[in-house]
Amino acid sequence: MKFISIIILTLTGAVLFAGCGGSQPSANSSGNATMKEPAAGDPKGKGKYTEVILTHPLNDSMVHDGSNTFNVKCAPCHKLSEEKLVGPGWKGVTDRRTPEWIMNFVTNTDEMIDKDPAAQELLDKCMVRMPNQHLNDEAARSVLEFMRSNDGKK
Repeated sequence: MKFISIIILTLTGAVLFAGCGGSQPSANSSGNATMKEPAAGDPKGKGKYTEVILTHPLNDSMVHDGSNTFNVKCAPCHKLSEEKLVGPGWKGVTDRRTPEWIMNFVTNTDEMIDKDPAAQELLDKCMVRMPNQHLNDEAARSVLEFMRSNDGKK
C-alpha cells in the first residue's frame, strides 16, 4: 500500500511540474526552436495616452520624483534589474514597450489588464494582478522618466 502511495505522489508531482513549465521555445516544421511571438495588440495600449513627448536629455527633477514614487509604490513588487520579484523586473522596459503603453499601464491598470494582450501576457507570467496605484499624470510621467534613466537613456 505504501508503494502505491509513493507512485501516485510521484506521478502527481510529475504532472504538476510539467503543467507549470513556463514558456519554452517550440519547434517549427524544420525542427528548429522558435521563441513565442509577443502578444499582438496596440503598441500604445489602452488608455488616453496616444502620444508621449520624451525629454532629451532626461529631466533630472522628474527622474528624482520617479525614483521616490518607485521606492514607495513600486519597489515592493519590482526590481530595477531583469529579475522578477512579484512583478517583472524593470530593466529594459523602455526598450520593450512604448512610452504610451507604459503611461497607459500605470494610469489605466485595470483596463489594460482586462483588454491589452501584452498586459494579459504579463499577468499570465506573474500570476498576480498589478494593483492600481492611482498615479496622477505627473507621477506617471516621472516614473517613466525614472524607467528611462534605469535603462541608461541619457
